[in-house]
Amino acid sequence: METRMSLHELAVGQRAIVEALHMTGGMRRRLLDIGLVEQTTVECVGKAPSGDPLAFCIRGAVIALRSEDCRRIEVRRL
Repeated sequence: METRMSLHELAVGQRAIVEALHMTGGMRRRLLDIGLVEQTTVECVGKAPSGDPLAFCIRGAVIALRSEDCRRIEVRRL
């Protein structure tokens, strides 16, 4: 059973596969450049106490993303 959600909804330690990026412009280009493309596996490795930013392991690198941007990334939980 597939569970689709935004990247923001992943709990620390959960993994997911990127299904779509619902954004345009420079931020989309930056995410694509760091390897956050469709079918990429991501893992939530941490959240700030305030909930923003969130840290994700993407292709072996830990990347911090703002909650606003995470809400525009659709994933399928593993």
